[in-house]
Amino acid sequence: MDEKQEAPFVWEGANLYFLLTDRFNNGDASNDVNFDRTKETGELRGFEGGDLKGITKKIEDGYFSDLGVNAIWMTPVVEQIHGGTDEGTGVTYAYHGYWTKDWTAIDPNFGTKEDLKSLVNAAHKKGIRILLDAVINHTGPVTPVDPVWPEEWVRTGPTCDYSSYDSTITCTLVKNLPDIKTESNEAVALPPQLVEKWKAEGRYDQEVAELDAFFERTGHPRAPRFYIIKWLTDYITEFGIDGYRVDTVKHTEESVWQEFKTESDYAFSQYKSNNPDLVLDDNDFYVVGEVYGYGISAGKSYDLGGTSINYFDNAFNSLINFEFKYDAAELDYDDLFKKYDEALNDPLKGYGVLNYLTSHDDGQPFDASREKPFETGTKLLLAPGTSQTYYGDESARDLIIEATIGDATLRSFMNWDSIASNQNTKSILNHWQKLGQFRKNHPAVGAGIHQMITESPYVFYRSYTITDFEDLVVIGLDLPKGSKTLEVGRVFEDGTTLRDAYSDQIVEVKNGLVEIDSEFDIVLLEKK
Repeated sequence: MDEKQEAPFVWEGANLYFLLTDRFNNGDASNDVNFDRTKETGELRGFEGGDLKGITKKIEDGYFSDLGVNAIWMTPVVEQIHGGTDEGTGVTYAYHGYWTKDWTAIDPNFGTKEDLKSLVNAAHKKGIRILLDAVINHTGPVTPVDPVWPEEWVRTGPTCDYSSYDSTITCTLVKNLPDIKTESNEAVALPPQLVEKWKAEGRYDQEVAELDAFFERTGHPRAPRFYIIKWLTDYITEFGIDGYRVDTVKHTEESVWQEFKTESDYAFSQYKSNNPDLVLDDNDFYVVGEVYGYGISAGKSYDLGGTSINYFDNAFNSLINFEFKYDAAELDYDDLFKKYDEALNDPLKGYGVLNYLTSHDDGQPFDASREKPFETGTKLLLAPGTSQTYYGDESARDLIIEATIGDATLRSFMNWDSIASNQNTKSILNHWQKLGQFRKNHPAVGAGIHQMITESPYVFYRSYTITDFEDLVVIGLDLPKGSKTLEVGRVFEDGTTLRDAYSDQIVEVKNGLVEIDSEFDIVLLEKK
């Protein structure tokens, strides 16, 4: 349908897919072991082989397109600590990507810079945006083969107790996770371990020259945070990534994120200027923050130890919404949709939230036992806001794994075998595909205005207008299976030809009504 192809990409209503780079798909078995990471680990606490090539293959195979995904967020791909830790969980390697050793390199377990470039290019050809994951708050833990960074760079205590502003920021998140001194404006030299590493790799002079140019252009002091901001924004100018999901936002001074956004915007403008033939659209660089515990009800404010902080203005386009799983459990469809419509079109107008029902570090997901995969998809993908599908939500990947400790239970390898062979899994996936494609094709679903038409049967419409593009859809939920009649006269004129994207039926509006006979209790109406 031509109208669908012309629909603009809108971050506020995007269908975003979040995956652990190591746990999604193994495209190159030759890079499964590096840096002698060979110790026996705790259950699901070592590298499992997932890599950039594996993600690229699924992009090229159309897996994400079939799901209607138009943005992918991957866990960090930068080089991780080489050793492992054992904090009562068995040996753990940095498979999750949040334990940085070198921000300027890709971890060979994930692939190479050429692999990342290929992934971004493959995604862009399919109209899919790529988000990397930014960590500025901390380095990786100290191990026998990963020395601590110099004391001008990091603090190794005290451990945060979250009772105040300072005890959330000027502290280490957990024991043995050195905290970058992001508050410092004092010039620091490069850590000796990076100097030694870069010289051994033959790129020390190049890295230093780039740093000199960065600090000369920006006028920033050579303080720890600005080195890291430089290293992270290089991925924008070099690879053309479209956004960053930012880790541990509230554990760093809020001004840091305004600085990060400014440099990200500059890097994105440089990329677009240098690669005019590769520019997808005129969207700005997208930055979504993880302010742990933030909920949409707070609007633009977040209370941190008695200090009210606005993380949105001049910093984040969107924040992860930790409230959605509770709302999905407690509210009926219209109360849920109305609440989000009102919040996003008033206190948060011009910004967004990223809704999720399961994630990599939320030990209390909406449906841990995967008993409600259809409801999960319906609520997540039809709610106003940006949707975050966590890998395997669409295939009911098991979240309860025996013998795991902590977050590891949420991080099993993607259940491709079940998708290939289990009929129930296929039917769940098909549901997510239909809803996801409808969301992708219609910005009105996630970014539009919500209005109920009839309470019983439950029918509503969404409308979205930007410049010369107008999008209108009518959706019915909890409908009778078989024959059903929907009122659509408030949205579509008599004689309008519509398609139900769920049952793939064509209908015509007559006397303000459409009649559909399908085996489903969902109707997704769009103009033919």
